[in-house]
Amino acid sequence: MSDTNGAIVRLCKARKTYRMGTESVHALDGVDIAFERGSFWAIMGASGSGKSTMMNVIGCLDRLTSGQYLLEGQDVFTLDDDRLSERRLRHIGFIFQSFNLIPQLTVQRNIELPLYYLGWEAAASSDRARELARRVGLEERLNHRPTELSGGQMQRVAIARALVNDPHLLLADEPTGNLDSATGVQIMKLLEELHSEGKTIIMVTHEPDIAAHAQYRLHMKDGQIDRVEER
Repeated sequence: MSDTNGAIVRLCKARKTYRMGTESVHALDGVDIAFERGSFWAIMGASGSGKSTMMNVIGCLDRLTSGQYLLEGQDVFTLDDDRLSERRLRHIGFIFQSFNLIPQLTVQRNIELPLYYLGWEAAASSDRARELARRVGLEERLNHRPTELSGGQMQRVAIARALVNDPHLLLADEPTGNLDSATGVQIMKLLEELHSEGKTIIMVTHEPDIAAHAQYRLHMKDGQIDRVEER
């Protein structure tokens, strides 16, 4: 964590302020943190602590009010909206608690979807989807729709979709929140495997047993970093 020259994500004096009527709420209040390439982080904290805002900023879904966010050394918020969206699409993979799959599409089409926006040819997209379906153990489910899958299987589809563009950074927002304990352990094992293969993973969770899988646990409080624990 000390070698910030290897940081894939760096927040410098990061502030995000929301207006709530006549009051200003500092969701992020001067955060300084560097996340090294290839590391695995869990962000924790009570509701309103700033963890979700931090995730949205890192995922290029929200812009800082002030301060700086560097993604692989580039100040991404100097980019216009189109270039910011392209950066997000090409370099970041998202895993959501609610899976965010499209129910009308098959498993294969759900996995392929980001490649459509990247302009991949159909044959190459199909090969990539099949490769990742095998990776997450769903090769036999490619023609099924999300409603025909268990929660754990849907989350595996979401992980495959998040990996389809070979992202530099994988963001997981409560990835086990809608799963039973046993299935949650399986999903965390998959994330640990991806981390061992070199993926950088930043995960939001409120569950200490899930956070224990990460290398580092970053605790947020009142928009600031309360403490960082290393496994």
